[in-house]
Amino acid sequence: MTMKIGVAGGGAWGTALACVLARKTPEAVPITVPITVPIYVHEPRTVENINQHRENIDFLPDQPLPENLQASDDMHALAACDSVLMVTPAQFARHTIETLATILPTHASLVLCAKGVERGSLKFMSQVAAEFLPEDRLAVLSGPSFAADVAAGLPTAVTLACADAVQGAGLCAALERPGFRPYLSDDVLGAEIGGAVKNVLAIACGIVRGKKLGESARAALPSRGFAEMQRLGMALGARAETLSGLSGLGDLVLTCASTTSRNFSLGVALGEGSKAADILGQRVSVSEGASSAQAVCALAARHDVEMPICTAVNDVLAETCSVDTAIERLMSRPLARE
Repeated sequence: MTMKIGVAGGGAWGTALACVLARKTPEAVPITVPITVPIYVHEPRTVENINQHRENIDFLPDQPLPENLQASDDMHALAACDSVLMVTPAQFARHTIETLATILPTHASLVLCAKGVERGSLKFMSQVAAEFLPEDRLAVLSGPSFAADVAAGLPTAVTLACADAVQGAGLCAALERPGFRPYLSDDVLGAEIGGAVKNVLAIACGIVRGKKLGESARAALPSRGFAEMQRLGMALGARAETLSGLSGLGDLVLTCASTTSRNFSLGVALGEGSKAADILGQRVSVSEGASSAQAVCALAARHDVEMPICTAVNDVLAETCSVDTAIERLMSRPLARE
C-alpha cells in the first residue's frame, strides 16, 4: 500500500519537497495513476498561483509545478495523510505542529524539515513536536539541499533521522525518488543541531565574502565554525558521525559559499555595509539563521559551550557591534589549541 504524504508549508523548500513527492516513484513501487500531493499554504495568493498557474511565483519562481500538486489554505487538507512533511519556519512551527497533531490520523508520522531553534524555549523542532506527538511518530529531514535543485530533480542526498528504526526505514522508502536519496539515521537531535548551527555560520561566511576578506579567511571560517557545531553537538549528546555527515558538515559546505543560500546572501549584504533590519525587511522568505542566532547562542551559554563565530553573528544581527568590531574581536581572541 502506498503511503500518502502531504506537505505543511508553501515556501521554497516546502514547494520543492512537494515536487519530489509528486514525481513517479522508483520502479519497485509501480503506480499507474499519479498520486495527488496536498500542500498546505498559508498565503491565499500562493494557493492560487500553485493551483491555477502551476508556479509558486513568490517563493520558487520559474519552476513549473506538477499537475498532481494541490495547494490549500486549509490545514485539514492534510487530514487523510499517513505522513506530513512540516516545513513551516522554525519560529512559527509550534502552532502548525499543534494543529497537525489534532487532525492527523493516530498512525501518521510527522517529518520535521525546518532548521532552527525556537526562541524562548530554546527547543529544537523535535522537542517542540514531542509536546504534542509520541517520539516514535517523529522524524527529521535535513541535509545539503537547495530548493531550486530539488524541485528541478537534480541529484540530492539528505539525512532522514528517526528514533524508531522501522518507521524511519519506511519513510526513507516512501520519500525516495529518482534524484532524491535519503540516508537513515537514528540521531534525531544530531541532525537538527547541524541544520540549525550551519544557518548561523552561513551568515558569517557571507560576511567574509561581502567584506572581501580573502580566500584564506573564506576557508578558515567554515572550518572553525564546524568546530563550534561539534562542541555544541557533543554537549547536547549528538554523535560525531552525524555532525560530520550530510546534515552537519554536508549542509555547511553547501551554504558557506553560495548566494543561493538566503543566510549566506544575508551575510554578503551585511559585509557590504547594509543593516540587518533593512535586508530582512525587504525579503519575502525567512532567513532561518537570523531567526535562530540568538537561540543558538543562548543554548550554547546554557551548556557552557564557546561559540565565538555564532556569537559574533548574533551581535551583528542585533546591531550591538559593527562587522569590523566583530572581526577584530574574533582575531584578537587568546590563542588556543586546534
